Amino acid sequence: MAIILIISEPIPLPGVAIMMLFLQVLLGIDEPNNVAKSFMNDAVFFIMGSLMLAVAIVSQGLDSRLALGIIKLTGNKTWRIVFGFVSISAFLSSFIGEHTVTAMMMPVGLTLIYNTSTDRAVTKNLAALILFSIAYGSAMGSIGTPSGGGRNVIMIEYWQEFGLADITYLGWMKYAYPMLLFEIPIAVTILWFTFKPKQKVLDSAVRKLKIQVAKKGPMTGQDLTTIIVFFLVFLGWVFLSNKIGLGIIALMGVFLYLVLGLIRWSDLNRNTNWGVILLFGAAISIGLQMKETGAALWIANSVIDLLKLISEDISVLRWVVAVLLTGTLTNLLSNSATIAVIGPIVLNMGGDPLIMGFSTAIASAFAYLTVVASPTCMIIHSSGLVKQSDYMKAGWKMFIMSIIVLFIMSKIWTF
Repeated sequence: MAIILIISEPIPLPGVAIMMLFLQVLLGIDEPNNVAKSFMNDAVFFIMGSLMLAVAIVSQGLDSRLALGIIKLTGNKTWRIVFGFVSISAFLSSFIGEHTVTAMMMPVGLTLIYNTSTDRAVTKNLAALILFSIAYGSAMGSIGTPSGGGRNVIMIEYWQEFGLADITYLGWMKYAYPMLLFEIPIAVTILWFTFKPKQKVLDSAVRKLKIQVAKKGPMTGQDLTTIIVFFLVFLGWVFLSNKIGLGIIALMGVFLYLVLGLIRWSDLNRNTNWGVILLFGAAISIGLQMKETGAALWIANSVIDLLKLISEDISVLRWVVAVLLTGTLTNLLSNSATIAVIGPIVLNMGGDPLIMGFSTAIASAFAYLTVVASPTCMIIHSSGLVKQSDYMKAGWKMFIMSIIVLFIMSKIWTF
């Protein structure tokens, strides 16, 4: 019922989240206090803290400086700038969330596009190339660390709740980052040949950008302090998350931003997406109840029985079903909602819980096919420079490439 309402969205998604919580009590699934406990946990604290950290970072307006920094690394050639956008977006989204990175980087990309020409016909392919390099780079990078996306934290939460594994921040990176590094050059190649632009060099756009940054002057103390605080939060995630939790560390970072005057509470309150937090917590709650009531096990056994009708050796089929199901749903639902629902089922299907869990979590990042596939896709669509048909042009290639790379990596993980 929740999935149908999330896909069709006849009511706002926060309303669906509220329904998911009170129906657990009305249908006799659990007691009110137990539902409340399953809703509010460290994973929800983490998402809330991460969204607030993102608001604080964006409020400092570091986009044009970031653009110039990318240009200094890549030079003026368009293909190298695209490589820079994919790489930087992927790296940043590993730590501060894909939608935040896309929101930060899109003005950077638009600056280069509009500095090239204001005629849409002239910059049609260039705009699609740059904007998709940001959106798809951010989507790919979100698999890199637990802080890259809520779905990663949900999977870690399930492993711990079900007593299957205890993955550290660096432990997650050891599995996921090699795949990310392998995907980046392939993604750049796919995007370049899909949206090959007329402009092979962006000299004039870069000159205008340098003038804009020069007018702002040097970095201020607030800019540097913002970066330092976030770096401290990152170190906390790496070294202290096992002891005090990812969420608590994120909230400590928000507290420091407030104490140091880097953000006002009114700005945090206005710009934090509370609906996302509600939906995230409710999705985790439903996922945990699927495990506790045995619903996840029943579905998993049903899937396995169907697979056995096809072949007695279901190890590869089990992986394919998990990845394809997750990859398809993530283009219809939010990736966090997908993992919250699919996670308990996949972990009950047998096989190595680490391999199945990582494969499922990573497949939920394959949101390339539609405008509504992920916040990154919706954000670049808001620019008015890309159409739904553009998503399909590049998306199906990215989807197939990602599945192939994930299959290769899953084989490497087994050794």
